[in-house]
Amino acid sequence: MPVFPLSCVVQQYAWGKMGSNSEVARLLASSDPRARISEDKPYAELWMGTHPRGDAKILDNRISQKTLGQWIAENQDSLGSKVKDTFNGKLPFLFKVLSVETALSIQAHPNKELAEKLHRQAPQHYPDANHKPEMAIALTSFQGLCGFRPAEEIVTFLMKVPEFHFLIGDNAATQLKQSLSRDSQTVASALKNCFSHLMKSEKKVVVEQLNLLVKRISQQVAAGNSVEDICGELLLQLHQQYPGDIGCFAIYFLNLLTLKPGEAMFLEANVPHAYLKGDCVECMACSDNTVRAGLTSKFIDVPTLCEMLSYTPSPSKDRLFPPTQSHEDPYLSIYDPPIPDFTVMKMEVPGSTTEYKVLVLDSASILLMVQGTVTASTPKAQATVPLQRGGVLFIGANENVSLKLTVPEDLLIFRACCLL
Repeated sequence: MPVFPLSCVVQQYAWGKMGSNSEVARLLASSDPRARISEDKPYAELWMGTHPRGDAKILDNRISQKTLGQWIAENQDSLGSKVKDTFNGKLPFLFKVLSVETALSIQAHPNKELAEKLHRQAPQHYPDANHKPEMAIALTSFQGLCGFRPAEEIVTFLMKVPEFHFLIGDNAATQLKQSLSRDSQTVASALKNCFSHLMKSEKKVVVEQLNLLVKRISQQVAAGNSVEDICGELLLQLHQQYPGDIGCFAIYFLNLLTLKPGEAMFLEANVPHAYLKGDCVECMACSDNTVRAGLTSKFIDVPTLCEMLSYTPSPSKDRLFPPTQSHEDPYLSIYDPPIPDFTVMKMEVPGSTTEYKVLVLDSASILLMVQGTVTASTPKAQATVPLQRGGVLFIGANENVSLKLTVPEDLLIFRACCLL
């Protein structure tokens, strides 16, 4: 039975959207009529995969194994031959839905080489030796910080925001300004110097400067003036969520992106980022390695962070990761990032279709129904699997799956896989 439905784990982290405001909660309620949504609890993440902290349960009583992780361990060929060999018989990705109400910490993830080193040196902070590239695809309007802004923009903020300038210091600020006409290496090194100055500021000084800035912006807002040119609204929002936090100043370094539904950002190793608000599907390599930079009460490893970051500035539009249209299937878009661990497919099938054949892949995959109602069948299996909004289906490698629309409404489906 290499095709079966899953019941997935919900993580109730404090930053999640509350109750039925959360897309995670709505997907859960729709897929499981017995699920009771508590309106006073956050529903932050839905985990679809085999991670030990959230191994999906198998909803098929003909299968003896209880969880997907256990089943794959005993049926490794279902991963696909290349995936099985490359990733030692394990599913190489974790697929998620995120519903973000308050900002997640500003962070970056190490590449493989650094992850191995950090894990050896400080396993209490770096629990594994893997890299953690991630991709987020918006389900609703989704706001995040991603990668360093063009240096010209940062120089403008240094002129307009004296509190920011104070923390960076005159020398570093001047160095960045002078680097604008120079080569990219000079810019990167000036940028690193500026960012390191901020991150190494004394807590007391950060709090003082932040309070001054918040007071100044609040007065401007009260007077009815626009504070858009210094991201005033966002600064007040982040300060309210994380008072006195150094991450509030990071908005002047990082690109602010608002993704429309279907737009994506890919976060390769060493790129600083933070999710701020909205709902998305996310796919990542299996790892928990995170180096934090702010908007957090957790451990901040400043020296590692400042050393590892990619100080390559780029305009925010360059941070969008566009999908490619499939040649074989007019309803299929493929988000295929430049790493081997995962690829995400999006299927938008019009409700007038009676049956939709899912592309056969030499990879295990996990399929999430965001919209629509179908029954899934395979030529081998007698029974069909009913799937509605919020339903999750595991598909073993090389399986033929056909979806029959039981209600004539459009389908929106995301599918995570590994295309080697």
